[in-house]
Amino acid sequence: MLNFLEKKYFNKSLSKGFVRLYTGKTIVMIASAMLGIFLPIFLYNLFDKNFQLVMVYYGLAAFFYGITVSFGIKFLNKFGFRNALRASVVLGIIFYIIFYFIDQNNLKYLIPFSLLILVFYRLLYWLPYHVNFAKFTNKKTRGRQVSIIEATRSTLGVFIPLIAGIIVSYFSFDVLFIIAIILYLLSGIPYLTIPRTREKFVWTVKETWKQFFSKKRRNTVLAYIADGSENIIGVTVWPIFIYQLLDGNYFKVGAISTLIIAISVIAQLFLGKYIDSKAKKENILKWGSFLYSFGWLIKVFISTAFQIFVVGAYHSITCIFLRTPFDALTYEIAADQEHYVDEFTVLHEMALNFGRVLMIILIIIISFFFDIQWVFVLAALASMVFNLLEKKNSKIIKI
Repeated sequence: MLNFLEKKYFNKSLSKGFVRLYTGKTIVMIASAMLGIFLPIFLYNLFDKNFQLVMVYYGLAAFFYGITVSFGIKFLNKFGFRNALRASVVLGIIFYIIFYFIDQNNLKYLIPFSLLILVFYRLLYWLPYHVNFAKFTNKKTRGRQVSIIEATRSTLGVFIPLIAGIIVSYFSFDVLFIIAIILYLLSGIPYLTIPRTREKFVWTVKETWKQFFSKKRRNTVLAYIADGSENIIGVTVWPIFIYQLLDGNYFKVGAISTLIIAISVIAQLFLGKYIDSKAKKENILKWGSFLYSFGWLIKVFISTAFQIFVVGAYHSITCIFLRTPFDALTYEIAADQEHYVDEFTVLHEMALNFGRVLMIILIIIISFFFDIQWVFVLAALASMVFNLLEKKNSKIIKI
């Protein structure tokens, strides 16, 4: 398929590194599509429908990753980004093995262990992934390369949530975890031949935090904090909300998720090519954030399965006009950092996860007094902050 896209969509050859990264990412996305919407629901039931405990779990994962990433990158200097991607496959497998065996009797032991594995997995996967993506993609086609990954994610989402819903309805979550384990094992194959990237993180931990709070990076950091804040609501609150609204029907959850995603694939590919050819990313981001923010506000008032589909479809399409320029800008800014691309990536990951932590604290507080869908208002506000990301204000990092 990539050979066809090289000729018809990209109009040039793709780098070997991007092909390997894309292939590994695609396999992982299959597992993510199966469990993405169902893992928060699994935890919700595991914690005896205690919504606040689910949020605490995700909050602790984000907090520990956020505070350790500036230390972890030092380890990656010696271990290597390519080896880190390979090792992340093992940790991903262990993570789902834990959930295969977890139950009410061993909950208090395996939940902390799963958090530990998850933090180390993120350290070994996300830093090398973002750095490699920035290095392996071409400036002239980066919008399309971002779009092909998002379109692949959406294409997989056309049918995989439905399949996952059927599996959980007729079998169990254990089957999903076994499939995820197999997929993570397969995802390691492309990483065996991925090219080496020679980057070295040169900041101290103190310098990293200084740069994180510096005035000249404030807008960029705030944009990524908003990204993390909005993302955690979509990942956790939205799945649990529709699960509650659909009276715990796993098949309906998967089927509606499938229908929502199905209509956005073509729009995603079109926008990626349009961004590369003639559009200014900041302008698309501005309109996309407004339309996407409006979608979150509408979600507050959803009360039927049909409304979930209609509003979800609108939100899925407008998300394309937000995420594609935002992600393309992120990788352009990262690539512009030259040998400081890993330093920029660390700041990016710190901001994302502290945004998640801050939002989770607000979600927990709000959930004690209001229905959980009212946190969608916070997601709408966070979506508008994405506009702070501007390439012209993100100069190459110098020490």
